[in-house]
Amino acid sequence: MTTSPHAEALRHDLELALRLADAADAQSLPRFDASDLEISTKADNSHVTDADLATERAIRSILETERPEDGIFGEEFGAQGSTQRQWIIDPIDGTANFLRGVPLWGTMIALAIDGVPQIGVVSMPALGRRWWASEGQGAWTTVEGEARRLRTSSVSSLDDASVSFQSIAQWAEADRLDTLLTVAERVWRDRAYGDVYSYMLLAEGRLDMVAEFGVKEYDIAAAVPIVREAGGRMTAVDGTETISSRSTLATNGTLHGDFLTLMQS
Repeated sequence: MTTSPHAEALRHDLELALRLADAADAQSLPRFDASDLEISTKADNSHVTDADLATERAIRSILETERPEDGIFGEEFGAQGSTQRQWIIDPIDGTANFLRGVPLWGTMIALAIDGVPQIGVVSMPALGRRWWASEGQGAWTTVEGEARRLRTSSVSSLDDASVSFQSIAQWAEADRLDTLLTVAERVWRDRAYGDVYSYMLLAEGRLDMVAEFGVKEYDIAAAVPIVREAGGRMTAVDGTETISSRSTLATNGTLHGDFLTLMQS
């Protein structure tokens, strides 16, 4: 079977993305729970550590050398270059966890082509876990050194659904607390696992829905191919196929329509 030029290009891009994750882990993990971790506050009052900055710099350095024609959009250093092929980077998603010594944080690396994330890699080195996907090639993780394909759950009823709502504050700021209560009352189980880990649990079939508000592209881009290639759906909370609406609704796919309806009730 002949491989298309697009598929072959994505294969090389995925190989690069996995190497970027290796470089990110080499920067972030040694600084995790470090007694001399440097922490400062950004203009939006969120925290940033020396590990966030060093990790993004390491990723950018490799991309600028190996993909000089591609654009980059990172949380800490903004956007540069083309938006046709754009690497979207969150060097440490879950910085609040990172600086408190909670191991639920990770690096998110995506390649978006014409605004659509087609490659996603999520690395959570404090857990010893990594997940990745490329459009049309499935979503994968490693378990005891073996690659395992990801599948979302087969749950088909809201009564049996387990959801992650991320944080009460997010929903309050979006004036959606009533919606959150409606969701919590309708489903089997609700928890706030938080940040990128929730999406990986969804892709593994351990959750059935994740929803967030106030998110930027780099907060969710890498999760999009992983969730979709695992059989799920990921849209804005109004069903729009975009990563730029500042909201996201990710589901196992089967329940997406039900959750969209519930979110509008």
